[in-house]
Amino acid sequence: MNLIGSKTIETERLILRSSKMEEQKRLWKILMIPEVNKWYLVGAKKHANNPSHWTWENQEKFYKSKVEKADNNDVFVWSVFLKPIYTNSGYEEVIGQVSAQENKEDITIRDVGWYMDPIYQGKGYVTEAAKAMIDYMFKEVEINGIYSTAVKDNIGSCRIFEKLGFEKIGEVIKESPYTFYDGRLTFSKYKLTKEYYFNNEN
Repeated sequence: MNLIGSKTIETERLILRSSKMEEQKRLWKILMIPEVNKWYLVGAKKHANNPSHWTWENQEKFYKSKVEKADNNDVFVWSVFLKPIYTNSGYEEVIGQVSAQENKEDITIRDVGWYMDPIYQGKGYVTEAAKAMIDYMFKEVEINGIYSTAVKDNIGSCRIFEKLGFEKIGEVIKESPYTFYDGRLTFSKYKLTKEYYFNNEN
C-alpha cells in the first residue's frame, strides 16, 4: 500500500483536490442543507438540538484542524470542484467532498463517503467523483478493498454504490450515528474488493 495522500485528480468535468481553507466555508454551508446533513453529518447527539453549535463561528476551528492535516500522506479526502466550463459563473466552483476513510483494524481496507450540493445532484457528478477516487485508491494507493454502508432510505447513495460495482452484502439495523436522527435505521452494507475491481474494470 502506498501512503501518498490526496493528490489532485482530474476527470472530464471535475477537479478533486486536497482540502484548503478557501473552500471550507462553502462546504460547511452545503452540509448545513437539511437534505444533505440528514444523510451525511455525523456528530454527538447532544448537539442535535443546539443550532448554535453548527454555526460557522463554532465550526471554523474544526475545519482549520481538518485543513492542517489535509496534506498528510495518510489522509484521503478531496474537495470536489466543477470546472469553469460547466459552471454558470465561468469560474470553478466547489460542489462537494469525497473521502476514503481508514478502517480502524486494517488501513488497506477503506470506508468511502461523499456529499454534494443538491443543486448539482442528478447530473452524475457524485458518480464521476466517486469513481475517480476509487480508481485512485485501487491503482495508486493500492488498497485491498472497500467496505461501506449507506442508510437504506438514502436511495441516491445506494444506487451509486451499485453503479460503481459494489456488492450488497447485507443489512444491519442499529441506532443512528447521524446527528439529526433519533432511533434506529436500516443500513445497507456494500463491499468492493481489489480482485473484483480489476477483473471488472471498464
